[in-house]
Amino acid sequence: MLTSKTLNPGHRLPLVRRRAGKAACGATLIAVGALLSGCQGIVNNPTASLVRIINASPDAPGFDIYQNNVAIAYNLGFGTITSYVPIDAGTYATTANSAGTKQVLSSNKATFVTAAQYTILIGNVAASLQQLTLKDQSQPAPSGQIALRFIDQATRVDGLDAYLVPAGKKLTDATPVTTNLTFNVNTGYLNVPAGTYTLVLVPTGTVPTSTTIATYTGAQVTYSQGSATTLILIDQQLVTTPGLQVLSAQDYVSPTATS
Repeated sequence: MLTSKTLNPGHRLPLVRRRAGKAACGATLIAVGALLSGCQGIVNNPTASLVRIINASPDAPGFDIYQNNVAIAYNLGFGTITSYVPIDAGTYATTANSAGTKQVLSSNKATFVTAAQYTILIGNVAASLQQLTLKDQSQPAPSGQIALRFIDQATRVDGLDAYLVPAGKKLTDATPVTTNLTFNVNTGYLNVPAGTYTLVLVPTGTVPTSTTIATYTGAQVTYSQGSATTLILIDQQLVTTPGLQVLSAQDYVSPTATS
């Protein structure tokens, strides 16, 4: 698995190829129930556009990623998030090739503007790959709030309701932050009070009780005031029954954040 390095605007250095699952940065795949986070360096660069890549396809091979025929990542494995990479503003064709080959698996053209951040999300099953170009929040959430964006790329799980359970509380004490998450749903950024939460996902329409079995229960996470985060629902690999994982990608972190 290979991760992006932070480069000068408009310039890209060769990236070092690493074996999938052994990279120092990027999300590694672990058991269902834990929140996965990528290694993303957020660079304040007012003269460039910033772009990162996420591989959310559960059965595709590793990707070599090119923009206008210039490589920005090699052998990008499932569940991996690259760092933000500065590029000159402009229109680019982003191509995902099967790692180590020139076989194009998906391609999409998009325009990137100065001083903006973008995520290129490559998802769906290998036979139906799709690319989504998303503009990321690069400004703080309102005072006392955090911004969370949910994107569902889980191909084998039905609709879900998402709960943020505050520290010290139970699922039955919480109300859903968003409902009926299904494949390809993008909620946009939702502002909620800053705090420490456990993300719990249950089948849509479930009324939580003391015996409710969640589809997914994450680790307890403290979200700093002003931060913006994208949470991406993806499949769990190598299981006989459908499973769910969640990738956490930091979009904006306050310079004064202490946690």
